[in-house]
Amino acid sequence: MGFLAPWFLAGMAAISLPIYVHLMRQHKATPLKFSSLMFFERRTQSSIRHRRLKYLLLFALRTALVVLLALAFANPFVTRKAGALAGGAKMVAIAIDNSFSMRARGRLDRAKREASALLSGWRGGDRGQVLAFGSSVELMTQATGDVAEMRAAIEAIGQGDSRSSYAELARALRAIAQSSGWPVEAHLFSDMQKSSLPPSFADLQLAANTKLVSHALASEREPNWAVESVSAPRRIFDPKKTRVQATVAGYGTPAARRSVSLAVNGRVLETKSVDVPAGGRATVEFLKLDAPYGWCRGEVRIDSADQLPDDDRLNFAVERADPRLLLFVHEARQPRGLLYFHTALDTSTEAAFTLEAVTPEQAANLALAKFAVVVLCDVASLPPGFEDGLRNWVRGGGGLLIAAGPAMGTRTRIPVLDEAVSDVRYSGREGERFQAIASLDETHPVLRRAGKLEGVKFYQRVRIEPGKARVLARLADGTPLVLEKEIGEGRVIAFSSTFDNISNDFPLHASFVPFVEQATNYLAGQEERSSSYPVDSFLELRRAKEQGTAVEVLDPAGKRALTLAEAAGAKNIRLSANGFYDVRRANGRHELAAVNADRRESDLDVVPPDTLALWQNTGQGAAAGSSEEQQKPWSLWWYAMLAVFLVAMAESILGVRYLSAEGEQ
Repeated sequence: MGFLAPWFLAGMAAISLPIYVHLMRQHKATPLKFSSLMFFERRTQSSIRHRRLKYLLLFALRTALVVLLALAFANPFVTRKAGALAGGAKMVAIAIDNSFSMRARGRLDRAKREASALLSGWRGGDRGQVLAFGSSVELMTQATGDVAEMRAAIEAIGQGDSRSSYAELARALRAIAQSSGWPVEAHLFSDMQKSSLPPSFADLQLAANTKLVSHALASEREPNWAVESVSAPRRIFDPKKTRVQATVAGYGTPAARRSVSLAVNGRVLETKSVDVPAGGRATVEFLKLDAPYGWCRGEVRIDSADQLPDDDRLNFAVERADPRLLLFVHEARQPRGLLYFHTALDTSTEAAFTLEAVTPEQAANLALAKFAVVVLCDVASLPPGFEDGLRNWVRGGGGLLIAAGPAMGTRTRIPVLDEAVSDVRYSGREGERFQAIASLDETHPVLRRAGKLEGVKFYQRVRIEPGKARVLARLADGTPLVLEKEIGEGRVIAFSSTFDNISNDFPLHASFVPFVEQATNYLAGQEERSSSYPVDSFLELRRAKEQGTAVEVLDPAGKRALTLAEAAGAKNIRLSANGFYDVRRANGRHELAAVNADRRESDLDVVPPDTLALWQNTGQGAAAGSSEEQQKPWSLWWYAMLAVFLVAMAESILGVRYLSAEGEQ
């Protein structure tokens, strides 16, 4: 026995209070009238009788009350075995792996049969809980002793497409042990996939008195081929300029030749053969993608005939569309900028735009609504009506690219961007002959593939004061080279030089083509996004300004994936199934999202026995140690407080009786 708060035992010093009350009571004598004291003899009266304790039973009760209060606050406890606290009962956790790899050889059905058979020997008094786990843990039941309920929960577990995580399972088992307070016996039904282990072994830690029993559905690594990845554009405009690259991987496989097919909307377009080395990878490239207009469901397949056929294909989504119109406004006497810009568009891998070139005078009466992007290439002035219309067009969602050269440097402010021009700078022979890039935001979509603009020389540039614009690139002398500003729903990108080879030699470098391609796609809202997503990733559905507008999403089974409330307010959706999600966004745009299982699930290698033994010992190590580690403190606080209550009641009754007797005397 011990005390959890022994310092409260100092409260026993309050025993002196009842002693004082009973011992130091003064003797009160009743005075009697007498005529004369002359015949009485003087003597000292003894006070021993008056100092004796009175009402010994009441004194004992008051002393016991003080002692019990001190003991209660000191929180006494006794140690008992953890199993004894539950009367020998335990919590049985039945964890069934329903990840993507459990599709091989019907392992999930076998796991459910074995888990159901485990319940045949159920012991009365135990409680159980059924769990299904992949990348997260789903509690199929609460703690219960109803065997029929647990059998029904096991049968209700469906096949998932996520990647299994033993770290998430260990976290759930720790939570069960902490909340129940009982010893936990966890039965794990899984293919024991090695790729499901976390990077840190500490994440597998089990709570003390947790026994992990493994029911392995695979004892050794099985060979498996899979389409590991596909590189395909999200949007195509010219099928002849489109490339699709696929990687085929073998996991524990011998060297073999595989047949790889490219299909769109279920129709096979092309088939090639590839030699996959033993346990290695091989790449196949298809040089065209003949897809119909609109969104198409693409797929790359292999003929593997292995035990996990679901990873023998990989989905991708692609949209076929006509090139969009791009308006290029330039001075008639400066054709070089148009030549280089047009050539860069034609050279790009995606022929996304059809260029229409005009002078400022010709642009006055154009309808801007039909253009996706407008480029102002070093124009000295714009017709007033066109500039106002251009500003409103950008505010409504348009994209504007401005090249500011010597002609635009004569203005006080850049049109539409509305930022001040401080001066035009030249690099002459008397000083530095040119300026180079000093800093550049490589994460921005416009500059991501520009290769840091290495080796580009800038001889002439216009210094634009950033103001409210964001600077994406600067020259060595601090001049902002690339600026971005959002105006309403649209964007403006300003380049403080020209697109010819006079003010700089940028058009002569390989980085010019990706810069033009990325800038125009970004301003047109066609920035690069993946054509496929992994299972359990999230797809953005709307921006903050689009709240309240309904979004419709159909899952791969063709069912609505969102409730009415989610359709009106959800910002994203979790892609939990393998296949195609059909999304109709708040702005009216239709989109397909291709979803594929994590290819780490394709590696069917199993957890080594020694690693599994170490994991099991993290829960049994404490129980197998010293007897002190098997003991658990059991508090006696409630019993002490019950005794305090009973003694207080007895003291009150006895005290009232004694006071009444004294009053009568």
